[in-house]
Amino acid sequence: MNPTTLTRRQFQLGLIGLPCALALPAVHAHGEAHGKAAAPVVKEQKPWGIAAEPGAATRTVTIRMTDDMKLTPNHLQVREGETLRLRAVNQGRAMHEIVLGTPAELQAHAEMMKKHPGMEHDEPYMAHVSPGKSGEIVWTFNRAGDFEFACLIAGHFEAGMRGTIRVQPKA
Repeated sequence: MNPTTLTRRQFQLGLIGLPCALALPAVHAHGEAHGKAAAPVVKEQKPWGIAAEPGAATRTVTIRMTDDMKLTPNHLQVREGETLRLRAVNQGRAMHEIVLGTPAELQAHAEMMKKHPGMEHDEPYMAHVSPGKSGEIVWTFNRAGDFEFACLIAGHFEAGMRGTIRVQPKA
């Protein structure tokens, strides 16, 4: 392929890709809303549960995030099948987040965040929260077991910014 053809092809792809890119909604790091309209919740079963609609929450738990790398509370007790609204409140001056998952998945994600600190994604089990703001996760814990929540921003997880979730089986 000669350089002129390659340049023309790149130009053509740019003309096709630009309108497509402009038509897509903006992707925000770890789901911070930035004033966008609420989109339908993507419900994909995970080992630790499944996303839920906001109206399905039977209990709200506020988790405070601070720059001393603490999450308060750092332990949650949940009944299998219970739907919680986890309200993440960033009381610090740094960006923080809460991500739900298994210990192994959170560890792997934390390692990936160190390699790609600007990585942007929007999953229903994540809330990326600017200083002084709050975010929410509405989640149905439909699997019994021990899970975790953590801030996976580079260095925060390693500093101990994590908590545990015990989902007790139905009686």
